[in-house]
Amino acid sequence: MPDALDLLTICVEAGLGFDAAMSKVSEKWENELSILFGRAIREVQLGKTQREALRDMADRVGLPELTSFVAAVIQSQIPGVSPAKVLRIQSDQMRIRRRQRAEEEAHKAPVKMIIPMALLTFPSILIILMAPAGFQIAAAFGPFIGQ
Repeated sequence: MPDALDLLTICVEAGLGFDAAMSKVSEKWENELSILFGRAIREVQLGKTQREALRDMADRVGLPELTSFVAAVIQSQIPGVSPAKVLRIQSDQMRIRRRQRAEEEAHKAPVKMIIPMALLTFPSILIILMAPAGFQIAAAFGPFIGQ
């Protein structure tokens, strides 16, 4: 989503309207977000207001990032607010959130690795370390076992 917002920002800064910028994003990429933008554009073309189409898009998906993006875009339509500035701030915030989620998952990784290590690695190491001792014990008690 941050990359899509960057493309939206570039298009708006280049002079395109927000609808045209969303159209460019939907043409440029083939992912879920571009499909959502394309659907919102078609809804606007069919008679919905841009606010309604964007709110419906956010409601359909239910992602907090998309909901905050839509709220920011709707607020940026107030006269005197630069939509490019709002889009740039939104993309920066989404990058920060993505980085925080990645760091959070990275902190969970060691805990998730304990079980496979305990089940797979520890028995192998135990066999490697105990095999020589087992051979010596078997050699020492070998004569007694045969009696």
